Amino acid sequence: MKISIELWRDVAGWRWDVPDDEVCGICRVPFDGCCPSCKMPGDDCPLIWGECSHAFHMHCLIKWLETDSSQQQCPMDRRPWVTAK
Repeated sequence: MKISIELWRDVAGWRWDVPDDEVCGICRVPFDGCCPSCKMPGDDCPLIWGECSHAFHMHCLIKWLETDSSQQQCPMDRRPWVTAK
């Protein structure tokens, strides 16, 4: 049996409050998508901002900071990473 959809109406939607062309500086995936570790965007794949004003997928940043080469610095400007409040 085939079903055809004649009308579609969204009842809700979400977007991160970042410019449309912004991508994660680590994985290069747009913020309205999800990081390579996740299957679904949204609350399970949140963004995290630093005091330097750069934003990343939380999972990407955690993996980055766990590497020895990160030296606990922002991957974009190499300042010491401090999470914005």
